[in-house]
Amino acid sequence: MTLAMSDITNLVPRLFDLGLNLLTALLILVLGWWISALLGKWVRRIARRSTRVDPTIIPIFHSTVVWSIRIFTVVAVLARFGVQTASIIAVLGAAGLAVGLALQGTLQNIAAGIMLLLLRPVRAGEFVSLSSGSNGTVEEVGMFLTRLVQPDGIHISLPNSTVWNATITNFSRNPTRRFDLPVGIRYGDDLEQAIALLTKLVNEHPLALKDPAPEVRVFEYLDNVVTVNIRSWVESPRYWEYRWDLLRQARLLLDQNGYQPPVPVRVVTAPGEAAAKEGAPRLP
Repeated sequence: MTLAMSDITNLVPRLFDLGLNLLTALLILVLGWWISALLGKWVRRIARRSTRVDPTIIPIFHSTVVWSIRIFTVVAVLARFGVQTASIIAVLGAAGLAVGLALQGTLQNIAAGIMLLLLRPVRAGEFVSLSSGSNGTVEEVGMFLTRLVQPDGIHISLPNSTVWNATITNFSRNPTRRFDLPVGIRYGDDLEQAIALLTKLVNEHPLALKDPAPEVRVFEYLDNVVTVNIRSWVESPRYWEYRWDLLRQARLLLDQNGYQPPVPVRVVTAPGEAAAKEGAPRLP
């Protein structure tokens, strides 16, 4: 009986220490998770307010801050229980190497994401077209995926390696874009008057930039029409508004001044009629 009481007496301090360690570890874990979420929100808010921070790197910056604090928290919890963190780090390193070999494609996406953020061929808010066939407005470049929003509102998530390996056409990087509008003028119509009318139209359009100045030139001769090209520059965000409006106004202007649409015309002549016009005897 005395031995049992002695064992219980020796066990109580150990249980007390274990409970205290568990409570402290739980407190550290909860506090670390709370601080990581709080700092993550704070970093995201500060980065969005700053004009010097590219919105593209905000998600990765946020994830790096949050998970760095959480990993440190887990190591602190393990150290609280007397676990040798050095050995754990070594084991994690070996496991990370094995996982890395198994997830080469994922690591390629991470490396591609880092290169996209460093070289920044795409940025949040820009409209891009990829040689892989995808296009849309860049919403986010993350650790693994790049998210695009198509003009019809559909979201596309692409692996970063796909974006990095593709030829990227960026329609929004430059502040201005050139617009070329070919207009067909039928043979026999007044070409000089048509050029003068189109020149006045594009020069007076409120969206057409004055520098570089718009140009209206004869571009090429086709079977039924002479192609006149209207070349002008417009601000990139208003490109489509200008394109649609100029297409409508150019056709209405020509119609109002008596220019017929350049509909293809074919003249078919019978062999007998051709011979009669040349003065030859008509074939029976």
